[in-house]
Amino acid sequence: MSHVNATLTPRTRLRLARLIVEDGWACSAAAKMFMVATKTARKWAQRYRDEGIAGMADRSSRPHHSPTKTPPQLVRRIVRLRWRRRLGPAQIAGRLGVTASTVHAVLVRCRINRLSRIDRITGEPLRRYEHDHPGSLIHVDVTKFGNIPDGGGWRYVGKQQGGKNKSATSRRTGQWSPDQHARTGISYLHTVIDDHSRVAYVEICSDEKATTAISVLQRAVAWFEGHGVTVERVLSDNGAAYRSHAWRDTCTELGITHKRTRPYRPQTNGKIERFHRTLADGWAYARLYTSETQRRQALPDWLHFYNHHRAHTAIAGQPPITRLTNLPGHHS
Repeated sequence: MSHVNATLTPRTRLRLARLIVEDGWACSAAAKMFMVATKTARKWAQRYRDEGIAGMADRSSRPHHSPTKTPPQLVRRIVRLRWRRRLGPAQIAGRLGVTASTVHAVLVRCRINRLSRIDRITGEPLRRYEHDHPGSLIHVDVTKFGNIPDGGGWRYVGKQQGGKNKSATSRRTGQWSPDQHARTGISYLHTVIDDHSRVAYVEICSDEKATTAISVLQRAVAWFEGHGVTVERVLSDNGAAYRSHAWRDTCTELGITHKRTRPYRPQTNGKIERFHRTLADGWAYARLYTSETQRRQALPDWLHFYNHHRAHTAIAGQPPITRLTNLPGHHS
């Protein structure tokens, strides 16, 4: 493969050089024939005399010396500010007294020019992991959504009408806050997701107590077993339900190793945190629901779509269920 900026390929350079060196052509005549400068023809002829055919190969265009190259000490200072402070090129340039273009060039070379590649809390490069087979690790967590008032929530009907709908729902259900504000209640969604395949299991519950979380885990493990997946480990945060003795005993009975994330480190459980955002965008707030019942009825269909049909960017654009092979009807 010739250099992208080269006029001649190595084979054509050899023809040019042989015409001059072996056939006695003048450099100007050979250059005119191959439509290059005389200086270029003279260069390849001299390389052929000195090195033979090997001299026709491509060479790096990198200069031998770069007097204006950014010093390594400055590069380390730029990278340190990027990692520790998550500053942009303009802010780093202002602190170090260099141009923003220089800082940006350094960040690109170090592949940290995008903040999405850096951990927001520690400033360190993101370390991504994936277990090698389904069931090796499942993530569990709880996310909360406010219930939809009768007639629709404020996101679709506006804050004024949404407030009226919320008050009307509170009058119907008799749910009021201690200071007599309207309340529609909260839905607790217990979510389980397989680390390797991203297949998800979700239940809507009325609380996040240990007994509820344990029941969800037992049903989720049975559901995964029905799909040919044996759960080996479970990863959770440090919520009260997951620190209880009952949770520990249940994991022991199921033959599952329980692991917890480091305190104040939700990134370790990032797969399920990202699933919660997908759940909110794709189901919870995806369209106008005129009641909480209507939204809950839509969850099974959306969950089937997510597992069986929705392209997942983390697994090469394939639906999660495709990573659970040899299952009857898993493409339907």
